Amino acid sequence: MLSSNKLNFLWLILTVLVFFALVKLGFWQSSRALEKEQRLARIEQLKSQEPLSLRQVNLLAEKEDINDMPALVEGVFDKQTVFLLDNQVNKGRLGYRVYQVLVAEGGTVLVNLGWVKGSINRQNLPKISSLSGKHLIRGHVRLTEVGMQLQKQVFSDVKWPLRIQQVELDKLSILIDRQLLPFIIYLDRNEKIGFEKNWQPIVMPPEKHRAYAFQWISLAIVWVVLMVWAKLTVNKTGKKKSLLLKKRPK
Repeated sequence: MLSSNKLNFLWLILTVLVFFALVKLGFWQSSRALEKEQRLARIEQLKSQEPLSLRQVNLLAEKEDINDMPALVEGVFDKQTVFLLDNQVNKGRLGYRVYQVLVAEGGTVLVNLGWVKGSINRQNLPKISSLSGKHLIRGHVRLTEVGMQLQKQVFSDVKWPLRIQQVELDKLSILIDRQLLPFIIYLDRNEKIGFEKNWQPIVMPPEKHRAYAFQWISLAIVWVVLMVWAKLTVNKTGKKKSLLLKKRPK
């Protein structure tokens, strides 16, 4: 059996580790709230900026953050290459985000055309009227982040439109035999072409992050109070047992 000193030490270590883990989560949520506020302020500031051409965006990408920048791009849509990003929920309805390749003077870029409703039968993909010919589009630049994947995407049997689980620009570039630019153009809400434009630059607002931060910090305080109370209770119970044992007649 462990001695009393070792038990007290383990108790202290557990209390401190859990406390600091909860506090760290609280500060992380606070930092996320600050990042979101800064991005919202930047988006508001960019509204007054003249849209950039694809070539200008490419040049700026080498020296500054191009995320959320307005863009005005003229190019030809590749009618065949349409991608359907799976598991996209809109107002409780499951569907897809539609992406199509646009070939422009400044490079080949993937364009987010909007959201379409999916079928209950997973085998049935929505019927998409793909764009063709030359178009002048307004939109915003968005950098992509590949999330966690249960398994890697493998494109063995390619049929268009192609259902995908993640927007991995490097893999899609190999698939279409064209080098896609390292960002996506999201169509402006006022554009007539495309589908339902329901995207938001920020899914979780800063206020929600701060609420989560408050919860984590509160849990940290409650944890310490609970552990101190438990320790005092154990010590008190131990003292009572010791006194009872001393009072027993030999």
